[in-house]
Amino acid sequence: MTRSPAAVAALIAKLALAALVSAALAAPAFAQDRGTVNPRPLPPLANPNDPSVPAKEIFGRATGAAPMEARAFGFYSRGCLAGATALSVNGDAWQVMRLSRNRMWGHPEMISFLERFARQVPRLSSWPGILVGDISQPRGGPMITGHASHQIGLDADIWLTPMPRRPLTHEEREVTSAVNMVRTDRLDIEPSTWTAEHLKVIRAAATDPRVERVLVNAAIKKALCREATGNRSWLAKVRPVPGHNYHMHIRITCPAGSAACRPQDPPPSAEGCGAELDWWFTDEVLNPRPNPNWRPPPPITMAGLPDACRQVVVAR
Repeated sequence: MTRSPAAVAALIAKLALAALVSAALAAPAFAQDRGTVNPRPLPPLANPNDPSVPAKEIFGRATGAAPMEARAFGFYSRGCLAGATALSVNGDAWQVMRLSRNRMWGHPEMISFLERFARQVPRLSSWPGILVGDISQPRGGPMITGHASHQIGLDADIWLTPMPRRPLTHEEREVTSAVNMVRTDRLDIEPSTWTAEHLKVIRAAATDPRVERVLVNAAIKKALCREATGNRSWLAKVRPVPGHNYHMHIRITCPAGSAACRPQDPPPSAEGCGAELDWWFTDEVLNPRPNPNWRPPPPITMAGLPDACRQVVVAR
């Protein structure tokens, strides 16, 4: 059978997504992994200049921002961050979780967005505020555990659990888990935890002009497609991805002045509520066959990052 170029492209895209799903299902839920109240610093690298050293081992040891002009270098999943700002641990409408990870750093425009968004949430929903998970490391770059993205300070995880009306203790921030929004069969949201307030909060993020993507579990996207009324154009920004059943991942656009930041292609203009979404609930996605030939990709080294990242990681 001869396939058209469009059909071939669609098949390749589905195979790539299937591989992503398989890898994600095999990995632990890093976003909900517990932290520690008394984190220990990583031991120094024996030879940090060795070109074979994974970049995550170098960036994972940076404890403070690079004292440079704020700029994002590279792509969301392959880059670094100069001049990062740390989000305050406590705000009037937000609290930062998993402090031991030291991933509350972002490009100043991401930090400004989060503060503005957090203050908007109590005005449009019953939530007192938001709980903020990982943003980026002090100098961005690949992480030793968890995310493939979050490397240039323009990604942030917002828990789908409202901020409590009291400050959480240090220990609570390390051990508390967000609430799972997805049913055990993964076919839809869990009705005992999902509320109309979740739709309001996710819609507020997706309608912000600075937001490029909002990534959620496919079951959450299904609920949004079913429940959204009025202007539904914002649904195009909400994209289904594996996992993300405890939090939404917000990604903002490349800031002005960061010419070396590579933007993501715009999302499709359609809502994404039809056959494209249905595919996520097929057996090939929910119960993928193990691929005996699959191997994890090699870790990114400094040579695989933008040249500017060499300066970012050593700046003092």
